[in-house]
Amino acid sequence: MITSNLENKTAYVTGGARGIGKTVALGLARNGADVAIVDIDLETASRVSDEIKAMGRRSMAISCDVTSADDVQAMVDRIIIEWGKLDIAFNNAGICINVAAEEMTPAQWKKVIDINLTGVFFTSQAAGKVMIKQKSGVIINTASMSGHIVNVPQPQSAYNASKAAVILLTKSLAVEWAPHHVRVNSLSPGYIATEMTLSAPEEWKSRWLEMSPAGRMGNPEELVSAVLYLADDSASFTTGTDLVVDGGFTSI
Repeated sequence: MITSNLENKTAYVTGGARGIGKTVALGLARNGADVAIVDIDLETASRVSDEIKAMGRRSMAISCDVTSADDVQAMVDRIIIEWGKLDIAFNNAGICINVAAEEMTPAQWKKVIDINLTGVFFTSQAAGKVMIKQKSGVIINTASMSGHIVNVPQPQSAYNASKAAVILLTKSLAVEWAPHHVRVNSLSPGYIATEMTLSAPEEWKSRWLEMSPAGRMGNPEELVSAVLYLADDSASFTTGTDLVVDGGFTSI
């Protein structure tokens, strides 16, 4: 695995209580960063935060609804009050609702878009304001290979649309904020063996593996190196990039 020197860096991870968010948060901490675990589930976030503290790093657990601009601003404000700066923002919180497009309710559509897209904008905006003042910072948004392809056999039009939008939002912010030395990139995972993905119907998972050049799902740990690269100062010329980590899935 790629290592990075993130000593004296501060970071937050939304959706950090489990899955990709938890794995990345622990990876950032192992490489020297102080990491705030941001999640709607404060109890589970606190346990992850305790794991980071056990490594000798600073950490805090923050309850936050990313669809609330006020919640998001309060979260960033707390980090600045306690740590004085924000170097890395990993905007990862997201959901998927698998419903056929003709049957999707307005409430279901709105929930996916609000969390996956509006939540990424709110968190990027709040982090960006701090980083613009600092004249430095890195924002990494979790998109998906679903922003590039239409997944089958599951129906997920809202998810696909939200992730495609995250990719272009990321590029837009990267261009706007480049003069302020704030880098903005996105990470597009393929099928990753998290609790959510592994709970999918067996017929879906069989189809995914049949279509995958790698013939398997990725492990959450295989995303950490990608995040470390994007977060590291050595990637200073990398902004507006969507880094796809999918075992070759989008190549077919």
